[in-house]
Amino acid sequence: MDRTFFIIGALLAALGVGAGAFGAHALRARLAPELLAVFETGVRYHLIHALGLLAVAWAATRWPGQATHAAGWLFLAGIVLFSGSLYGLSLSGIRALGAITPLGGVAFIAGWFALAWGVWRG
Repeated sequence: MDRTFFIIGALLAALGVGAGAFGAHALRARLAPELLAVFETGVRYHLIHALGLLAVAWAATRWPGQATHAAGWLFLAGIVLFSGSLYGLSLSGIRALGAITPLGGVAFIAGWFALAWGVWRG
């Protein structure tokens, strides 16, 4: 599982850098400043939690267990729900997507608690 999380984390980090470049270069002239800020928030959390997945992969080699693995899946879910909803909201203008964002935030928080618990128990 550590290899899986490392691969997913590395690929998501690459995707996050690409999303950041896309926002900085292709979207700057096309989106209203407030929507560009929403997009940039999605990129920031995306990149932070891609690195979090790399940390989970490392932690899984030292303290394997259900909580450590749950942290990885929660980070992945958080990126999809939190960052994905912000990307969708900023690109489409569909405000209803903002209702999904807190679910991703909860997944991020739960992932950090799960990682801490997994290391503590390990």
